[in-house]
Amino acid sequence: MLEIRQIACLDDNYGFLVRCTETGQTASIDTPDGKALAAEAGRAGWHIHEIWNTHHHWDHAGGNDFIAQHFGARITAPAAEADKIGHVDTPVSPGETIRLGALEAKVIDTGGHTLGHIAYWFESENILFSGDALFALGCGRLFEGTPEQAQAGLARLRALPDDTIVYCAHEYTAANARFALSIDPENVSLKACAAEVESARKAGQPTVPFPLRRDKQTNPFLRWDDAGLRRRLGLEAASDADVYAAVRSAKDQF
Repeated sequence: MLEIRQIACLDDNYGFLVRCTETGQTASIDTPDGKALAAEAGRAGWHIHEIWNTHHHWDHAGGNDFIAQHFGARITAPAAEADKIGHVDTPVSPGETIRLGALEAKVIDTGGHTLGHIAYWFESENILFSGDALFALGCGRLFEGTPEQAQAGLARLRALPDDTIVYCAHEYTAANARFALSIDPENVSLKACAAEVESARKAGQPTVPFPLRRDKQTNPFLRWDDAGLRRRLGLEAASDADVYAAVRSAKDQF
C-alpha cells in the first residue's frame, strides 16, 4: 500500500516521495531539493499533500517552503526542532503515530545527529525512513547529541524486525564499507556486502534502500555488543555507549 519514489538530490542526498495507494495521499519525506521533488511528482502525476521532516538540517528541510507553496503541503516535523525548521503545522514527538492516508507510521526517537532527530517506521509495510540517524553500514555524525543518546536511538532501530527495509538519506555506503572493513576485517558478511556495494556503485546503481537484517550483521555502529569487535577495540568491559563512541570517533578520523 506504500508506493515509493527515490530521487537523487544535491551531491549525495536522496529525497523520497511516498504515496498511499489506497487514498493517493502523498508525502515528501525530507526536502533536499524542492524543485527536483516537484518535478518527480509531476512525472508521476502525484500531488504532494504533506512534508515529513526527520530533522532541521538544510539538506533535509531546505525545500520545505518551495513544496509547501507549490502544493499547499502541510509540514510535519519533530516538535523539538520545530522552531529551527519553521512553519511547522504538525509537530510530532517520539512514540506518536501519524497517518498517510490509510497507512500509519510510528515516530521513533533517533536523536544524536541532531537533538530532536526522528525516524518514521511504517510497521505494516516493514519500511523505515531513517534520515541521517542510520546509513547503510554507517550512521550520522554527532553534531548535537551525546554518544549515549545516539546509541540509544540506534538501539531502537536495531530492535525493529529483521525484514525491515531501510531508506536512508545519503549515498555514503561505499565510504562506510571501507571504514567498516578497517575495524572489522574478519567479518565475512561485511566482506560480501562491501563487494556487492562496490559492484553496484561501479554500475551506477544506488545502494539504498537496504535490509536491516544485513546491517545488523555488518554495520559496526549497530554491533556495540559484538565480542569480536569489542576485543579489537580493546573495550571488552566498556558500556555499549562507550563502544559506539569509540567507533564514531574512529570514523570521524578515518
